[in-house]
Order: sequence, then C-alpha cells, then structure tokens
Amino acid sequence: MSYLVYGFDQVEDFKLTDLKASTKFSIIIPFRNEANNLLVLLKSITELKYPTSLFEVLLINDDSNDNSVEVIQNYLENLDPNLGLNIKVLSNVRFSNSPKKDAITFGVNKASNGWIITTDADCMLPPYWLDAFDEKIQSSDSISIVGPVTLINEPSFLNKFQLLEVLGLQGSTIGSFGMKKPLMCNGANFSYQKSVFLDCEGYKGNNDIASGDDLFLLEKFLNYSNDQVHYLKCNKAIVSTRGEVNLKSVISQRIRWASKTSNYGEWFTKLVGLIVFLANLSMIAILPLILLNMMSLRIGFALIIIKLGIDFLMEFKASRFFNQENALLYFLFSGILYPVFSVLIVFLSIILPYRWKGRTFKK
Repeated sequence: MSYLVYGFDQVEDFKLTDLKASTKFSIIIPFRNEANNLLVLLKSITELKYPTSLFEVLLINDDSNDNSVEVIQNYLENLDPNLGLNIKVLSNVRFSNSPKKDAITFGVNKASNGWIITTDADCMLPPYWLDAFDEKIQSSDSISIVGPVTLINEPSFLNKFQLLEVLGLQGSTIGSFGMKKPLMCNGANFSYQKSVFLDCEGYKGNNDIASGDDLFLLEKFLNYSNDQVHYLKCNKAIVSTRGEVNLKSVISQRIRWASKTSNYGEWFTKLVGLIVFLANLSMIAILPLILLNMMSLRIGFALIIIKLGIDFLMEFKASRFFNQENALLYFLFSGILYPVFSVLIVFLSIILPYRWKGRTFKK
C-alpha cells in the first residue's frame, strides 16, 4: 500500500485547457431493470457540454423486465430536438455466459465512432466528461483511458463504509498507474479505441465469467501496448454512482467482484490481492494471538497502527482528489470492521454463487 500511496502522486492532475473538441465518441451503456436510475443518467447526458455532433449514445437493453425502456422512450419523446442528441435503444444479443460483456460487444459492433466510452445506467456523468477524455486523447498517445469513479455521498454509515472502500480502490488504481503497474479500472468510466477492442478480440477467452467486463479488457490492452494505457486523473471526469442500499446487496456485489480474481492473468495483480488479503487476515488474528500470549500487546497495537496509518494516507489522498474528505470521519470504525468484512467476502466468493440484476451466476 505504501508503494501505491507513492504512485498516487506520480500521476499528475490533468487540467482542461479548452482545446477544440475533435474526438468522436460512442457511449455504450448496458442496462437491465434500471427504471429507477435512468432519469438521472439521461438528464446528465443532456447536460454534457461536448458538441452533440461528436458523440452518440447506445443504450443496450439486456432483457429488462421492468419499465426501463418505457422510461427512456418517454424521456426522449419530451426531449428538445434542437439539442441534436443521438440516443438509440438497442436490444442485447446474447452469445455467452456474460450478459454485460455481450451487451458491450454488441454495442462496439454497432458503434459509428472510433472511440468507445462505457458507463453504467446507475451513474451520473459530469458536464465536461467527454471534454476531459477528448483533451487527454489529443495530448497523449492513448489506446485506452481509465477514468475516475466514486459513490454519491449519502448520510448513512453503510454508504460511508462503501464510499471509503471505493476511495481506497480508486486510490490504489491511480497509484498503480503511477508505478507503471496498472491494477484495475472501472467499466463505469472506461474508454478505448474501437479498432483495438476488435484487434484484441474483445472478451474472447473470458466470456464464461459473468463479471470482469472492465478488468479482463484492461489486461488485454496492457498486453497490446502497455505504454498507451493511461489514467485520467481529472476532477472534471469523475463519474458518480449510488452505493448499494442494504448490507445484503453490498455482500452480493462484493462476492461478484471477488469471484473473478482467480482468473486474472497478471501476476502483479494477484500478488497485490494476496498481500491485501493476508494483511486483513493478520489484523483479525492479532486479538486471538494476544489472548493466547503468542504476541505482546505492544506489538499487536503497533501493527494495527501501522496498517491503519498507511490505509488512512491512501484514503486521505483519494478523498481529497474526489472532494469527499468528510468520509474520513468514519475511517476508524470502518477500518476496524473492514478486515473482517473483506476476509469474509473472500471465503464466501469461493463457496457461494452470486446474484446480479436478478440472475444467479456461479464462479
């Protein structure tokens, strides 16, 4: 974690310089049963400052059984035609065990533009989102760009617990890019050249795994051209999404995240994951070891302080970038609970299937 904390500062903040927009984007958004979230997403799309002639939006319906399509159609019917927005609703074509990967692949094949950018239906896009990606593309030799994602800050402890975890993951992602060893990305804010996606044969080789539409693709891009995959550390490009509403949903989501880790191809990613797991497991073991007189209280306390101190430094840097420093008020309590939570998730991911958008998947 110290390695990643150092790497965080090696990624320079990217500032917009009002370059003339030139990149044409195809925004691909798979959705399934997102009627409650789509209006927020659609409103944020209409508020994008990027020239409407330079982007299209492909909403891929993945067999929704609620009124998601009706919500979109009603919104589009009441949309001012003078805005010139090009928004299409398409139906997913399934061919693998991963509905979301199928939807993205279908969207890429239907895309009219050379740059793909994906997000999720429960997200809110910032006004200068596409401008930030465009200027990064113009100022760098990129085949893929990873963007920042955070949770919408809400008052509940469950939200703060999730927010701190996401901030830690985002901070680690930025830090890994700073050390030239990218670990992660998030499909809610992920861009790449259509031609490179096709050259890499998309998700071929991991279609049997339902999740991982972002990480497995990132690995392929890194193998394709490691030096041309960049992180967009720009506060104008931060995509926001809502956290899970109850503990059951949080556990199910984290099991889904954990279920794909054994399939990562990069040894460094697996090594970091193993170290983090062992560190959290060690925190759980400290109390029993002290009670059994196998560790002194002083050493146990020192180890906890070192662990929490390093974690806090990462959370501080990430929360400052995302302008969510108030979440740090919950750090100590969350930091004590998190080792138990994360170790539990690892074990549950080994023995349990997970539910995602009303479907059940095995590991």
